[in-house]
Amino acid sequence: MTYDAIVIGAGHNGLATAIHLAAKGWKVAVFERNPVAGGAVQTREATLPGFRHDLFAMNLSLFAGSPFVAAYGAALARYGLAFAPATDTFASVFPDGSWFGVSADLDATIARASELSIADAKRWREMAGAFASEAPHIFAVLGSPMPSFALARVLFKAWRAKGLGWLFDTLRLALSSPREFLDRNFESDKIKATVAAWGMHLDFPPDVAGGALFPYLEAMANQSFGMALGKGGADGMIQAMLGLLKELGAEVHVNAEAARIDVTNQRASGVTLADGRAFAASRAVIANVAPGLVFGKLLPGGSGRPEVDERMRAFRAGPGTMMVHLAMSGLPDWSAGEALQRFAYVHIAPDLATMNRAYTEALAGLLPAEPVLVVGQPTAIDPSRAPEGKHVLWIQVRVLPALVKGDAAGTIAPGDWTAIKELYADRVIALIERYAPGASAKILARAVLSPGDLERENPNLIGGDNIGGSHHLDQFYLFRPVAGWSRYRTPLAGLHLVGASTWPGAGVGAGSGFLLGKMLAGKPPANSGKS
Repeated sequence: MTYDAIVIGAGHNGLATAIHLAAKGWKVAVFERNPVAGGAVQTREATLPGFRHDLFAMNLSLFAGSPFVAAYGAALARYGLAFAPATDTFASVFPDGSWFGVSADLDATIARASELSIADAKRWREMAGAFASEAPHIFAVLGSPMPSFALARVLFKAWRAKGLGWLFDTLRLALSSPREFLDRNFESDKIKATVAAWGMHLDFPPDVAGGALFPYLEAMANQSFGMALGKGGADGMIQAMLGLLKELGAEVHVNAEAARIDVTNQRASGVTLADGRAFAASRAVIANVAPGLVFGKLLPGGSGRPEVDERMRAFRAGPGTMMVHLAMSGLPDWSAGEALQRFAYVHIAPDLATMNRAYTEALAGLLPAEPVLVVGQPTAIDPSRAPEGKHVLWIQVRVLPALVKGDAAGTIAPGDWTAIKELYADRVIALIERYAPGASAKILARAVLSPGDLERENPNLIGGDNIGGSHHLDQFYLFRPVAGWSRYRTPLAGLHLVGASTWPGAGVGAGSGFLLGKMLAGKPPANSGKS
């Protein structure tokens, strides 16, 4: 069987590329090793029947506001794409029993900030007001191939609209550490900690250069637009994408693991599956796969450029992640206040020192004594995910070592994650209990996914890295995944990379998938998804 394009991996970026190519008339097939499509966007009854847990990704704000959804949202809605909006977006709790949170209601956020610092409240209002004119230019950069004439046009337009000073200020932001950015703008340590916690969603503790942009964008975007979860579960977007692909005549094959990318006359010509079946691609093979796996496994003969192959194999993973999913009889009773039960995310990351310490311990191979926690409360926003009156908690533990050499707290012996994950999950629950006494008594069941479990579920999550590789400056912008190959192509003609390991990086925004689709097939269709 011959196709115009073959996509390896049914993560959302691969599906986005497939949709756009199919909409432009290409004959497309997607091959996925797992029994279900979705990659890191999956929803599963991981604990008890009726309790739907987003296994990995939960926040779909980037997807909801993406150029891909702008082009295909109407078509996807026919197949069930729907969002559950959160107006109380994220908050942080502190050891003294206080909290700070960001709501889409600016006055509510300002009132909370005023209790901490009048000057900070004023500065927050100024930043939120300026974001309306800054966001289109910043997101246009993130939505342009890197580098490209389109990017040059975006920068020229920004210069005309905002001036050279703004461009230099934005470049400074992009190169700053979270601490540097926050110290320039705020005086309250609690406001700084609340914003800096977003850096830990990637691999940016407070003092790593290049880490300021993501916390700034998340804070201001949540302030301006709120947050979007998937109605009924994050996998609703995947089911909608699969429905649209079927309408467009594309094929999606699950339980179909790629063993080798076939090469003919120095061009990617198809794929051979683990079961021996072979399929040809006349125009493109698109690997929604980590670079190290493509150049270390799927291309046994290499690309013909050994120096590039070596750099691709050396692409550095980010730190590991643990997921703890809880079925609950009720939401945590946060000691800082009942209002916290309304928030999509509650961060337990009380200060910059705690974040730095957890990151340093993890990189040294130690279990952090006090990890950074992202406590997601999706049923506070979307009650349909659990039986009536019940709830689920989505707990992401940031950050952890892939291989455990020791325990910074000295209570858990080093060992394989399979042997120690429940012990470390106990530490996670105890930390939540410190801020929400009685929470553990509300647990009906739990499911723990260690960094090793994440990689077994999805080999792209190397060592439990759920961000598609480090986003430090040496692996971002023009250097993602490696310098000279940031436009999704490879030295092998017809072979393209896509996914979180390519520009613009992590997040459920279909950024790389849609960019590659447009580069291969031209501009998006004007009819919102009909071929």
